[in-house]
Amino acid sequence: MTARFELVVGAASALIDGVFRPAWVGITGGLVAAISDRPLEGSSEVTLAEDEVLLPGLVDTHVHINEPGRTEWEGFASATRAAAAGGVTTLIDMPLNSIPTTTTVDALEIKRRSAADTAIVDVGFWGGAVPQNLGRLRELHDAGVFGFKAFLAPSGVDEFDHLDAAQLEQALEEIAGFGGLLIVHAEDPGVLDAHANAGGTDYHRFVESRPDEAEVTAIERVIAGVRRTGARAHILHLSSAAALPALREARAEGLPITVETCPHYLAISEEQVPDGGTQFKCCPPIRGDANRDALWQALLDGDIDIVVTDHSPSTAALKFAHDGDFGLAWGGIAGLQTGLAAVWTEAARRGIPLERVIGWMATGPADFAGLGAKGLIAVGAAADLIAFAPQATFTVHASELLHKNPVSAYDGRELGGVVRRTWLAGHPVSVSADAASGGTLLSRP
Repeated sequence: MTARFELVVGAASALIDGVFRPAWVGITGGLVAAISDRPLEGSSEVTLAEDEVLLPGLVDTHVHINEPGRTEWEGFASATRAAAAGGVTTLIDMPLNSIPTTTTVDALEIKRRSAADTAIVDVGFWGGAVPQNLGRLRELHDAGVFGFKAFLAPSGVDEFDHLDAAQLEQALEEIAGFGGLLIVHAEDPGVLDAHANAGGTDYHRFVESRPDEAEVTAIERVIAGVRRTGARAHILHLSSAAALPALREARAEGLPITVETCPHYLAISEEQVPDGGTQFKCCPPIRGDANRDALWQALLDGDIDIVVTDHSPSTAALKFAHDGDFGLAWGGIAGLQTGLAAVWTEAARRGIPLERVIGWMATGPADFAGLGAKGLIAVGAAADLIAFAPQATFTVHASELLHKNPVSAYDGRELGGVVRRTWLAGHPVSVSADAASGGTLLSRP
C-alpha cells in the first residue's frame, strides 16, 4: 500500500491553533496536508522525544547578512545555518550593510544571486529608502521587496544615508501611493548630537549618549507623518519604553503602525552590561531593568507586535578593538542562533508560556510580512517545523556558534530551550558546513 503522506511527524505536544496537544502532522509537497490526534502513515515517520514539542519554524524579519561586500561580517551560508540551528526557517534580509545596498533593482538582483546557491532557509529582502532613490521606490516594490527601511539618524555606513524630516515625509507620501510599507530606525539626530559624549568604557555613559528622548522624538515624527499621509509604517527594534504611550495612542487612533522589539532588549538589562563589554553595544542601546519590565508588559498587552533578532554581526576586530571603548566599537548584536532560547529563558522566568513566545517570534512576524502560510502548524501551511526541548539547557560559547564571527552578547550564559531538529518544507535541514542550498528566495506576496 502506498503511504498517504511523504512525512509524518508525531508529537505528544504540538502547538496547534495556539494550544499544545498531541498531534500527528502529515506532510506532502512541502505543505501540512493533515493534522490528526491519531497516528498517520507516511513514507517517512518521525516521533519526537518525550521532552520535545513540535513548533512552527520562526520567521525573523530583521536580519543583516551583509553579503556581498562585507561577507567577512556574515554571509548567506553562515547566517542561514545559524538561523536553522536556532529554529528560524524564514528570514528577511536588511538592505545594509552589504555593498551595494539594496536601494536599486540591480542591487536587489545581486543580493538574490548571492543567496541563491547558499541559503539553506527561505530568504526575502527589504529595500532601502535613501535620499538618492526617493521618487523611484515603486521600482523596488514591483521587483518584490517586502518594504523599505529608512534611518532617521546616520546609519553608521557611508553607503546608506539617512532621511531628514522632509525626506521622511516624501518617502511616506510615495509609499502610501502604492500601498507599501516603511520600516524605520527611529532615533532623532538632533537629540543624539545634543547628548554626544567622548565615549569610553563606561556603558552607562554610552546609554546617556543615546537617551530615550532620541527614540521618542523620532517615533513621534513617524506617527505625525503616518497621520498626514496614511502610509503604513513599522518601528524597528524599540528599546525605549518611554515611546510606548505615543505609540499606544497612535494605534488607538487607528493609524497603521506596528512595532517590534528584540531578544537582547528582553533578555539583558543595562545593569548586566560590564564596562568595556562592547559585545553588548547596539543602537538604540540596551536599557535598564525597569525599562525591560515595561517592554515585556507591552508585549503582553499587545502594544508591541513581534520579537525579531536584528541580527547585526561584524568581525571580532570591529567589536573588540579600541580597548572596550563604546564610542568606537561597532554596534550590533549577533542573535540568529540564540534568539529563541534567550527570549524563552526570560519568558519562562516570568511565567510567560511558550505559546506566547511563538506568537511573537513565528506567527506574528509571518503575518506582518504577509506570509500567512508560515509561522503556524495548520492544514495548508508551509511544513516549516522545529523540534524544541523547552526544559533542556545549554551554555553559549561564542566560538561554537554558526555565525561567521565568534562574538555573542550571550557568551558564557546558560540558556533554556534547545532546537534539536528543523524541517523546511517538510525536508530536514542540515547545518553542516557543506550543507546544500535548500532555501527559496521569497518576494513580497
